[in-house]
Amino acid sequence: MPKPYPREFRDDVVRVARGREPGVTLEQVAKDFGVHPMTLNKWLRQAAIDDGDKPGTTTAESADLREANRRIRLLEQENEVLRRAAAYLSQAHLPKRLYPLVSELAADGIPVTVTCRVLKLHRQKYYAWLASPVTGRELQAAYRANALFDAHRDDPEFGYRYLLVEAAGAGEVMTPRTAWRICSANAWWSVFGKKRGSHGKKPGPPVHDDLLAGQDEHGVIRHSFTAAAPNQVWLTDITEHRTGEGKLYLCAIKDACSGRIVGYSISDRMKSTLAVAALDSAVARRRAQGQDVTGCIVHSDRGSQFRSRKFVHALNQHALTGSMGRVGAAGDNAAMESFFALLQKNVLDRRTWDTREDLRIAIITWTERTYHRRRRQDRLGQLTPIEYETIMTTPADQAA
Repeated sequence: MPKPYPREFRDDVVRVARGREPGVTLEQVAKDFGVHPMTLNKWLRQAAIDDGDKPGTTTAESADLREANRRIRLLEQENEVLRRAAAYLSQAHLPKRLYPLVSELAADGIPVTVTCRVLKLHRQKYYAWLASPVTGRELQAAYRANALFDAHRDDPEFGYRYLLVEAAGAGEVMTPRTAWRICSANAWWSVFGKKRGSHGKKPGPPVHDDLLAGQDEHGVIRHSFTAAAPNQVWLTDITEHRTGEGKLYLCAIKDACSGRIVGYSISDRMKSTLAVAALDSAVARRRAQGQDVTGCIVHSDRGSQFRSRKFVHALNQHALTGSMGRVGAAGDNAAMESFFALLQKNVLDRRTWDTREDLRIAIITWTERTYHRRRRQDRLGQLTPIEYETIMTTPADQAA
């Protein structure tokens, strides 16, 4: 079953369809954005219902109904847990342990999370009980952690190197790396820690290696912004532009193979959620087209949005691989900068934009209608990104 298109993308297509020029049909708008005309008509009908122009169930009401059904199922499961627990504990010949009951309910389809929450049990302890007995390695790690903790409690001034010596004196010998890992995981630091630099003075360290960099025969670092097939390398960055209402920020994700903008997000604030929304949009749109993005490299600069925990978590959640360029090296993401330069020349600088809404519609219309489907590129053999991807994916589809 194909994945649904992102909500932001659907709303933008509806905006363009409603504000289309005379003579432009809905079929043409659907073709420009790569969706089926019936899909666009469905989105327009739902938008009319949401606006109160037509009778029907609104999107918010549908969400409320789904949430109510989910809550009813959850209450039924909780009630079954309490009923079975009462019957289980009423039998005097059974041991007064609830962990076996959790396993029985899980076999009957009731999630372990629900059972543990109702019976006020810790899932971690349940799974520890369910798993194999403690291994020798885990027992050794516990003894080492206890020795390091005892030394840290007695002398909080010591760093991990001194704690390592104290632990060895207590009979727990380990390597410095092991001692550092245990102390780091438990935040056992010396009270005389190093002072950190002021916030915002310079970009932070990269959270990913630069997977697109390589050295030529002269030792100069070069980047390869090409890919043999779609969904192997994505490039991303954020740009901004002023309007009469304030700045508008665009985070776009570009496929290095075809040059297509596979996902985007537009907002009035440049936060980590902007980059996460663009990444989610790219994954959702590719999966809606039946494509697999697992293992795709996502290359960016060292902006705080791309180093945030939320963005790194989104990469891991979608099974993507992060990559980052150097500090202050615009050439490390030159292919993405070239798209923003085209956008600047063809849209942003064409006139003064009074509202964010006007600029938003102009950006997505130029990207989907002109850049994707009309602007031919030399590196693609005078094909548009959509035409090039069609040629690239057709043999794979036929082979499947």
